[in-house]
Amino acid sequence: MNHPVFKGRNGTTMSHVFYRDLTATLPVIAGAEGNYLIDDHGHRYLDACGGAAVSCLGHDHPVVRDAIKAQVDRLAFAHTGAFTNQPAEDLADCLIAAAPSGTGAGRVMFLGSGSEAMEAALKLARQYFVERGMSTRSRIIARKPSYHGNTLGALATGGHAGRRAPFAPLLMDVSHIDAAYAYRMQKDGEDEAAFARRMADLLEAEILRLGPETVMAFVAEPVVGASLGTQPAPAGYFKRIREICDTYGVLYIADEVMCGMGRTGTTFALEQEGIAADITTTAKGLGAGYQPIAAVIASERVVQAVQEGSGRLWNGHTYMSHAIATAGALAVQHVIRDENLLENVKARGKQLEDGLRATFGQHAHVGDIRGRGLFWTIEVVADRASKAPFPVADGIAQKIGAAAMARGMMTYPSQGCADGTLGDHVLLAPSYTSSSAEIDLIVDTLHAAVMDVLEG
Repeated sequence: MNHPVFKGRNGTTMSHVFYRDLTATLPVIAGAEGNYLIDDHGHRYLDACGGAAVSCLGHDHPVVRDAIKAQVDRLAFAHTGAFTNQPAEDLADCLIAAAPSGTGAGRVMFLGSGSEAMEAALKLARQYFVERGMSTRSRIIARKPSYHGNTLGALATGGHAGRRAPFAPLLMDVSHIDAAYAYRMQKDGEDEAAFARRMADLLEAEILRLGPETVMAFVAEPVVGASLGTQPAPAGYFKRIREICDTYGVLYIADEVMCGMGRTGTTFALEQEGIAADITTTAKGLGAGYQPIAAVIASERVVQAVQEGSGRLWNGHTYMSHAIATAGALAVQHVIRDENLLENVKARGKQLEDGLRATFGQHAHVGDIRGRGLFWTIEVVADRASKAPFPVADGIAQKIGAAAMARGMMTYPSQGCADGTLGDHVLLAPSYTSSSAEIDLIVDTLHAAVMDVLEG
């Protein structure tokens, strides 16, 4: 099903696009219908991962398309150093109104990607402390494995060993504690509450080791995305994290780039933990892939520090609050609300969980099934009893992804969940508009792909 992107006059494959994989020959996507992508040979691919949990409304929602077209006719771009625009104002109002209790009358900055958002969040955290006369606070604590973006600051903050390794000499020093990864971290006989407390207390120990007066922020995904495969936190974990951050005056930055904007069944994933972050990043489901957009949501306390200090944001990007991007994202949020899609996320999410557990719950090579909402993962292991992962060179997750694609379905395969290098998992993040029949098809196709690779 792979076809050349472009054929030159002599019939050889040619492209000047710098692909992620220069050995690949990629299909050309020529169109879309609902939750399907269609290539230029007419092959259809059910998008069961939204690219990377991005396309939460499928690929051709008319309300979003019309909103973007209408905005193009009004205004494309005006620099935010001198102007604001109505779509950005309205989208910011929408996000603050939906933010977890405790955010307060915060403010939002709009950027172009999750990586940009994380960079901006780190800079904002630093500005917060400098504005308050606490310039010794510059240290960041994050978790491993985690992924927070591909720019150097975001990559340093992430705790995914494989992604960091080639760029290690360029990365700033960031401390990493273990994520609350129940499958491999929870001890025999340890209940959920004890596990949550033990893992959260790792943050306190690291703050004390570094010196509280040096620590500015703790960064964590409420539901870990690509690096660990849709891992929710144990109950009580984030309430304890909030207590620790408050005790030592550390800001909590919630990375909701992948898990936010309805993906787990609520607008913000952190709502389900009963706390609010000081700074929140979000991106993928914010604009649903119709335009590049991300957001940094600053709580009232962070905004107040800036207002009472310099009164200026010390971070700027040319395309901040881009009118077309914010208009598209605002339409996405209206569709989610008007079509009551969070309820569908919950219903189809329960169906997906039940289907995965029924199909893979006793599979010899599926060690764990985890997730929340329409955000689910199977972790594939060489030996179920010992939890031993497959060798990295076997590329099992990628092979399952390729087998699913050959059967007309897109998944998100990854390696490194066990230790940053070892560990295969396949992530699913279907559209919020998914039908019951599509969820059944996703489970059936994933099972067939696993069989192709491991039993074929």
